Amino acid sequence: MARSTGRGPSRREVLKHAGAAGTIAAIGAPAILSSAALGQSAFNWKRFAGQKIDVLYVKNSRSELLQKAEKEFEDLTGIKVSSEAVPEQQQRQKVAIEFSSGKPSFDVVALSLHVNKRQAAKGKWLTDLRPFLADKSLTAPDYDFDDVGVAGRNFGTDFDGTIITLPKFVDYFILYYNKELFQKKGVAYPTSFEEMVAAAAKLHDPAAGVAGIVNRGVKNANVVVWTTLMLGHDQETVSPKGELLTLSDGAIAAAALYKELNSKYAPPGVVGFNWNECQTTFAQGRAAMWIDGIGFAPPLEDSTKSRIVGKVGYGVMPKGPKAHHTAIFGDGMGIASTSTKKEAAYLYCQWATNKANQLKMLLAGAGSPARNSPLMNTEAISKSKFGKEYFDCLLGSAKIGRPGLPVIAPVTEFRDVFGIALTNMIGGADPRTELAKATEQFKPVLEKSEKG
Repeated sequence: MARSTGRGPSRREVLKHAGAAGTIAAIGAPAILSSAALGQSAFNWKRFAGQKIDVLYVKNSRSELLQKAEKEFEDLTGIKVSSEAVPEQQQRQKVAIEFSSGKPSFDVVALSLHVNKRQAAKGKWLTDLRPFLADKSLTAPDYDFDDVGVAGRNFGTDFDGTIITLPKFVDYFILYYNKELFQKKGVAYPTSFEEMVAAAAKLHDPAAGVAGIVNRGVKNANVVVWTTLMLGHDQETVSPKGELLTLSDGAIAAAALYKELNSKYAPPGVVGFNWNECQTTFAQGRAAMWIDGIGFAPPLEDSTKSRIVGKVGYGVMPKGPKAHHTAIFGDGMGIASTSTKKEAAYLYCQWATNKANQLKMLLAGAGSPARNSPLMNTEAISKSKFGKEYFDCLLGSAKIGRPGLPVIAPVTEFRDVFGIALTNMIGGADPRTELAKATEQFKPVLEKSEKG
């Protein structure tokens, strides 16, 4: 469906099409293909040998795996790759700034779709990949796009049906727990929010240097913990009409729970904690529980970085008072719309998200692949350093996942504004009062973005 105006789709259109992921494979590609593709029939990895492409990644365990394997791609295709991995926040800023300039320095980008998807749609940052997927001379016979799960397709598809990225990663928020600490205190794994609070209280032992729970406390990063708790109240942050729901009963209750967990049972200084500080605290055995993405697991099972190897529990998020959901986030490999080497870039995106590399990601514990097939490879999984509980948690989380952030352009501003409110709550501020101030502050930002 072509846009009739110069702006991106309205929020009503966004929500209307958000559930259409299951039919993406059937969406027809535009009739006009690249000139290089016309007249071609046989797929050939070497077709664009001699070209050079630039790739921009977020610095994490997933990009590390792909960067280490790049020679494999170069030998396969004859295409030279120059890649850069930048820390998360800086990468997102770099992406926005360079696309806004109209002259991005990269051909391929790993896009954080839970943050930049709406911006990418409105700014027409990325190339529509439907023509490439439909062209048998450009897509390897064994690529199998149908193998990509619904969550990955949701993230990788624009709201008018345009496929803007090949899905690579879908992260599920889980509850990490220290089995040894639970056993010592005779605490069972919590199955509800109420039981999670009770477990945190019982396991909290400041004298022994152990916190009942650790979560992100620093502004911006902490918002995803709050929204995860909101999902347990069957509550979103923004309505289909673009109205803020951040003063709903569910939003306030989730904020009150966030405050209770982090003001009573978290380590000292948690207001400055992002995921990495939480990860270190948990890995050193100084916290009994931790709510965060399953993609942060690898260092916990690395004896050079963790004191709790073999003691880590991986649990599906407990049920909330009204629903059982967990937050999901995702990224994918996209091609800059300004790239002059789109076909070569597409081969790279294809390679980076193929079945073999997705399986490597899973077995390395670097998170959940967007594809389904790696999760069904029982032989490979049986040889993984991650036990059955890890994979059971991943599969269980996949069944209850919902987006952890609103699909809006000013996601960063949303996280900044409400993140400050949450940080203030840890210091003792009233949840309702803080959310009211944040809602009032953010409302005009959202309205302006939807009109722009």
